[in-house]
Amino acid sequence: MKFRTLAGLMLGSLCLAATALAQTAWKPTERINYIVGVAPGGTVDLYARAIKDALDRLKLTAGEPVIVENKVGAGGALAMNALRAGKGNAHYLGTFHTGAIAGAVTGLIKADPREFMPVAMLVEETSVVAVRADSPLHSGSDLVNALKADPAALRIAVAPALGQNIHMAIAKPLHVAGVAIDKLTIAPFRSSGESVTALIGGHVDVVSATAPVVLPQVAAGKLRIIASAAREPGSGPLAGVKTWREQGVPADYVSYNGVTLPPGVNAEQIRFWEEALRKVSQDPQWRALVEKSGNQPIFRGYVESHRYMMSEWDAAAELARTLGLKGAR
Repeated sequence: MKFRTLAGLMLGSLCLAATALAQTAWKPTERINYIVGVAPGGTVDLYARAIKDALDRLKLTAGEPVIVENKVGAGGALAMNALRAGKGNAHYLGTFHTGAIAGAVTGLIKADPREFMPVAMLVEETSVVAVRADSPLHSGSDLVNALKADPAALRIAVAPALGQNIHMAIAKPLHVAGVAIDKLTIAPFRSSGESVTALIGGHVDVVSATAPVVLPQVAAGKLRIIASAAREPGSGPLAGVKTWREQGVPADYVSYNGVTLPPGVNAEQIRFWEEALRKVSQDPQWRALVEKSGNQPIFRGYVESHRYMMSEWDAAAELARTLGLKGAR
């Protein structure tokens, strides 16, 4: 009887503690500012707005609105500085992306993504190489041969800056294939949307971009994809697109897209956003959007995202040194 009474008291205490924790757990109490470091039209912006829509539609923000703000400039550093200004305030969200790691490693972004809290990775991205539908280039091999003959002959568009993931996604396989990548003519644009527009308009000859920006123009008959930097052959809208490896170049490059929080947030704030974004990752509408865009929906929470960020920093530094990019650290 005494054991049952003691057990009952302990269970009651635990229930009271759980209730108190639920009542004190952090949740938004004002609007959420979602800061995006690229111009509208690119993949990073596309997914940020889709995440915002899912958070609103699934009612995951305690009734508070999510406002997307594009802060463009300095390769993403302006957005990171704005997020840093919200130190400790989990009403600020930012984009977590492989490109920020690559840009910081090469010194192109004067900010360090390791200061921030990567709360979730939601998309595994495929970068592709595309040309106009009337281009004489029909494969990655054609591109390699043309650039081996004259590395400066073709103008290659990337975004949002040199040394970031979209640049590395084409530079790495070309380097492995024996092209003098330090002599390439690279044209940086503010977003992949702008670089694709430049390709269609004849201002550049080749574009490296993530699949969602290119695929609509492929469907419209304006562009043709000649290589994918994915590890495995594609499916869905990328079925039939050959990877660099399938074309004899043993190289790949995968990027990740997700959400980060400012420095100084606490465990309760991280937990709230991790669980909200886990629900976004399970939403059929979100998954369909990502799959339709040619990428893979995933979910990796704070621990896995932080571990990836640290390992990717080392990998990106090594790749940057191999590619001869200045400022690698």
